[in-house]
Amino acid sequence: MAEGNETAGDRRNARKVREGIAVSTKMDKTVVVAVVDRVRHPRYHKTVQRTKKLYAHDEANDVRVGDRVRVAETRPLSKQKRWRVVEVLERAR
Repeated sequence: MAEGNETAGDRRNARKVREGIAVSTKMDKTVVVAVVDRVRHPRYHKTVQRTKKLYAHDEANDVRVGDRVRVAETRPLSKQKRWRVVEVLERAR
């Protein structure tokens, strides 16, 4: 396939999608999501858990602490917010 035949959508990188647990919902229209990533240690080959906190936009304020959510990368919405809540996968019990 020639380069000229590619559409604009093919050339762009797809937006990242992550799943995590909501750890804080105290802000208005913002939720903090803890995303756990399992990586192998380069030397010792043990599986290590790395946790990253992402600030995500929650327009409807319907996410509660403990919910499992899917977040997608988006343009910067504030100083720290670069993600938005796509859907709630599982409600906290």
